[in-house]
Formats: sequence, structure tokens, C-alpha cells
Amino acid sequence: MTYINAIGLIAPQGTIEDGHFACVEPVYKELINPVQLRRMSRILKMGLGASSICVNNLSEAKIDAIIVGTGLACIVDLEKFLVSVLDENEQGLSPIPFINSSHNTVAAQIAMMHKITGYSNTYCHRGASFESALLDALMLLGEGEAQHVLVGGIDEYSQHYQLMINEERKMKDAVIGEGAAFFILEKERRENSFAELKGVHSFLMKDDDFNNNDAPLIKTEISSFLQKHALDMADIDLFVSGKNGNCITDGIYDILERDCFPHAETLYYKHLCGEYMTATGFALDMAARQLKGQKEKRALIYNHYNYINHSLILLQTP
Repeated sequence: MTYINAIGLIAPQGTIEDGHFACVEPVYKELINPVQLRRMSRILKMGLGASSICVNNLSEAKIDAIIVGTGLACIVDLEKFLVSVLDENEQGLSPIPFINSSHNTVAAQIAMMHKITGYSNTYCHRGASFESALLDALMLLGEGEAQHVLVGGIDEYSQHYQLMINEERKMKDAVIGEGAAFFILEKERRENSFAELKGVHSFLMKDDDFNNNDAPLIKTEISSFLQKHALDMADIDLFVSGKNGNCITDGIYDILERDCFPHAETLYYKHLCGEYMTATGFALDMAARQLKGQKEKRALIYNHYNYINHSLILLQTP
């Protein structure tokens, strides 16, 4: 058994800025050394801020592993560096954007800040990045390799990426978002545990537009996943839907709501955080908090990114 015992979230919460969902950010100097803040990029501030909120909420836990999932990583720093290469004709370049552009920068900085000397890994698997991090955390805990795992999903908004997304027909109606969500996972159930994380599953579909012929395949994936946990669709009380407003690929969510989970309450979340590769971190936060309130007993998060990466996350009350 694996429990979500602490959460730290920096997210848009429905705040739209310049056509995209922008994070409502805390006062970082209350969470991060002000001297270090001066040289930090925005995604580093988000990652360190959200992870610090999470760790501070369970200060008695000594974190022995950190796992981060990110689709785009420090893309803004990478863009700055590449633009400077062109603008400066490859002369007199600042190394800071290049140093900060590495995919594992966020995990490394969090490890240094919180003195985490154990296992550290970063997954960059597009729309399955956060789910890959969760799976790794479940395996670490299950094998006894770690006792307190800090796992997170983080992506930041990029104007250049927005322009690229706008050219994709399957994403043109989705509002791009961003966010940082971190969780402490433990085998131990605590008095204030949010939820039990029962399982995670991800699968790929061919890069094609949704059509009704795909629905049986996705239903089979969901049914098989639930059967592994001795459940069926009727056991799900809360269906968390990744619908993002794009009429081309939102059809599968409507079919699942109608055919598989008509009895369950449906919870939407991308109208609050927008669409990004690790948006399921925001969904996990919402579902876990709702289960802690014990309105429902079991929750299933289903999401797809660009109709390629599909994922399922199963939770139940602790």
C-alpha cells in the first residue's frame, strides 16, 4: 500500500494571462533563500517552491528519494540560450541559461536544497512523464528501496511552444497551462493521509484523430487495469476527466462518462490549470483532496495528451 501523505502545489487555479493559464505563485523568499533566488529561472522557483511546500507539510519525514516528471523541462532557458547563440553569433554567451536548461536541473536543485542524497531521477516522456515518475516511486516503495519518496510533475509555459501547439489541429482549441505539483509517498498510513495510491497505468495510441473505433480499445485498457486491482467500473465513485475543450479529441471522455461511469461523479480540472504534459499532477491533487473529504471512496483519473499518451491513476480513501 502506498499513501499520499503531503502535497505541494503551484498552479494557475483558473488564472488566465495573455491567452494561457499562468501559475499563481507564492512569495518565493518565504520558501527559498533570497540570495539563491537571484539566479534562478522561473521553473526552478516553481519546482523548489512547490517541493518546499510539500516537504514543510510533512517535516518529520526524511526524504530518501526524489523523482520528477517533466515534458518540456527548462524549455524557456533552452530557448534563451539558443536565441543568444543566434543573436550573438556564437560569441560571448552567458553559460547560465545553458546550465539551467538540463532536464534534470529541477530535481538536482531540489535535492541540494533539501539535502536529499539518495535516489534521484527525472522522466521526460512527453504526456506520460508524471505517470512514469509515479510508477518509479511505486516500485521503489514496493521493493523497500525507499521509505519516503518525493515525486512531482512540472512544466512551464513557453511562448514558442504555444506557437508550435497552435499549428497542431488536435490542440488548437486547448488553452495551454503550466504547473508544479509535488507529493510525498509513503507505505505508512498517517492520520492526515490524503489518499491511497492504488495503481498507475499508461499506454500509447497511434498518432491519429479520435474515432469511435478507438473507444473499445480504451475501455478494454481501463477494464483490465481495474481488474488487476479486483475492481470493475461500477466500483468507481469519482471519474476525473482530462477534457480540455478540444472537440476533436474530447469525444472519448464523453463516451467513457456515458458508457462506463454514468453512476460516478465527474470531475474536470483543465478549466483551472490548462493543458500541459504533466497536468495529471494537478488532477491528482484535486482527486486526493476530494477523497480526503470522504465524499467518494474510489477515484479514477483518465487523461490523454494529444491523443497519443493515455494514462490511468487509481486512488481510494486512506
